[in-house]
Amino acid sequence: MVSNYLALCRWLDRLTLVFTGLLGALMIGVVLITVVLRYGFGTGSIKLQDFANYSFAVFLILSVPLALARDVHVRVEVFSERLGPRYLQMADALAWLFAIVPVFGLILWAGWKDVTFAWTVAEGSVTPGGLGGLYLVRTMLLVAAVLTIAQGLAWVLRPAAVFR
Repeated sequence: MVSNYLALCRWLDRLTLVFTGLLGALMIGVVLITVVLRYGFGTGSIKLQDFANYSFAVFLILSVPLALARDVHVRVEVFSERLGPRYLQMADALAWLFAIVPVFGLILWAGWKDVTFAWTVAEGSVTPGGLGGLYLVRTMLLVAAVLTIAQGLAWVLRPAAVFR
């Protein structure tokens, strides 16, 4: 059961990484096009600017579960450098239980109503003539919260051989 869960989390992590990488590449391309249009041809596109903003928001949001899955998140190493793997396992479990689940659970609980409303009204850009689909960006906040909780649990459940 645990190995199936860990395999699912690895698959979700790879999927998130590919999606985020493609989104990052698209964002770079769109920003480059926007700059060339603005400074090279004296024109621009609000929709392209909105796409770059949406892409950056989703890229940033999805970086949280990616960082957690790869153990590149911010951690205070004052004590853990001197203590063994058993301490790290306990600290990770406590961090997941008392930090990750409450914070990202609150994001899910508080954000659900806003995302539901955004879908109901098909929320788009606040800029006139801008890109629609802002509700998709809002939805990614909830997706990232679920992925973060799942990746945190996977980190706690990982085999003992993985510990530093």
